[in-house]
Amino acid sequence: MVQETRSRKGKTMARHIEDQIDYYYDFHSTEEDLMGETVAHAALVHYLVEVLSWLFHGLKCAIYENLNMYLSRNKEEYPLAPHITVIKGFERENLRSWGIPVRGRAPNVVFEIASDETWSQDLKEKPHHYERMKVAEYFAYDPNEPPIVRRHPQRLYGWRRDEETGRLYPMTPGASGELWSEQLESWLVPDGAFLRLYDRSGKLRLTRAEAEASRALAEAKRAEALAEKLRSLGVDPDQLI
Repeated sequence: MVQETRSRKGKTMARHIEDQIDYYYDFHSTEEDLMGETVAHAALVHYLVEVLSWLFHGLKCAIYENLNMYLSRNKEEYPLAPHITVIKGFERENLRSWGIPVRGRAPNVVFEIASDETWSQDLKEKPHHYERMKVAEYFAYDPNEPPIVRRHPQRLYGWRRDEETGRLYPMTPGASGELWSEQLESWLVPDGAFLRLYDRSGKLRLTRAEAEASRALAEAKRAEALAEKLRSLGVDPDQLI
């Protein structure tokens, strides 16, 4: 039985290695790699990754920044590299890229953060590309001050895949520009240079550091309330062991 298990594991590993593709652009720069990024851009990407990582902590979910994504097995294919990629049901690995034919599935959610050079592509071309990749939800956000498209106040754009048609359809934002993400079970709400996530009840989704700080503050307040109660009863809490 042990030998059979090892044999199956060996075959699986061999098949995994055989399925790997050395894409050209995993070892060479793309146009996007050569672009600089603003402070606002970098700060938002970092913040969202921290929020999403804590949202899915304890669950199998891989979250990547700027991971090359490929639709085919063509080694010369030019990749898409979303600023953030969320793939549920997979443990995070040290990957150069995500080949959909190799992995057998598309990401659940991708985010693009606006720059002057890419904003037009983010809104006009990439929805079509992510549709072909069968991405479930695609969001594009403009954190710049002032916004890139000044004549239009909308900062957040979203598309959701319809399983029957296979198409990515634009989402309609709410009064505050918010959109609901089914994949993240969260409201995405524009907040100037930041994009906030809230649960169904309107509670802000936090980073791990924020959640731990909030918990510590709550515990300190409970301890102080208990101390005040003891003092009101004539007991000095500092004398208790």
